[in-house]
Amino acid sequence: MTTCFLIGAPVDSGKKRRGCLMGPDAYRVAGIGEALSELGHNVKDLGNLSPAPAEAPASLPDHLVDPAETIGWTITLAEAAETALKDGGLPVFLGGDHSLSLGSVSGAANHAAREGRPLFVLWLDAHSDYHTPQSTSSGNLHGTPLAYVAGEPGFDGFPDVTNPVPQENICIIGLRSVDTPERETMQNSNIRYHDMREIDENGIAKPLAGFLEMVKAAKGMLHVSLDVDFFDPSFAPAVGTTVPGGASMREGHLVMEMISDSGLMTSLDLVELNPFLDDRGRTAQVMVDMAGSALGRRVFTRPTRAYS
Repeated sequence: MTTCFLIGAPVDSGKKRRGCLMGPDAYRVAGIGEALSELGHNVKDLGNLSPAPAEAPASLPDHLVDPAETIGWTITLAEAAETALKDGGLPVFLGGDHSLSLGSVSGAANHAAREGRPLFVLWLDAHSDYHTPQSTSSGNLHGTPLAYVAGEPGFDGFPDVTNPVPQENICIIGLRSVDTPERETMQNSNIRYHDMREIDENGIAKPLAGFLEMVKAAKGMLHVSLDVDFFDPSFAPAVGTTVPGGASMREGHLVMEMISDSGLMTSLDLVELNPFLDDRGRTAQVMVDMAGSALGRRVFTRPTRAYS
């Protein structure tokens, strides 16, 4: 049995379009606590957090959207991640836009370093989110978390990244919308990235299996960050960054069940749910179902597990 800490992160400062602050409560209404409890987990809902007081230094670009609030959220969520992991639980961050991962991942990395273990990050997203404050043309900081946790420069005023995640420990699956500066960075990096063409050609299981084997061999901790726009918007429309051609329900459940089979996941983000854009709560339910699959829900229990 796992103790799952539900951590509400109503972060809405990472982009111009509002609505993600309603995400945490939408997950609760969709029954995430009950779903995980029914799987035998001990569920503790810690409520919704608030950002720490913070100021944005003048050295940050002027066009950034709400940098001070995002800095405050990063402080709060890093502390929450460290505390939950130190207490032996599996934090589930109920977002909130993807800028929440500046805090959730950096906090998980700090904990992993104290445990003497490497942190690995599985990024399920249509976007690479590897902008810096200087490279983003939109000013939306929800497009920057991977660059931040990997230790890229330019994040003045944010907490120092004392335990950067090595590029080779990052795997992005589902890419189909990548800006030119990010594309150049990806192609010159050690990040593992798999776009939808590759998935269409070769399937989604092979690259994920290879990454999970690497995590297991390193005795690593695994942070999974699931963005609503990983999925095709035809059945998961409640996101402000819809990109057609995303993962199907079957692919999503396969990914989550493989994660569960591996037994490697130690923290989870559910991000970018904007209930204002949803259709009678169906996207929230999709995300709750995916969380359930990542934490043990099955149609049948497989007699042989690939990552036991």
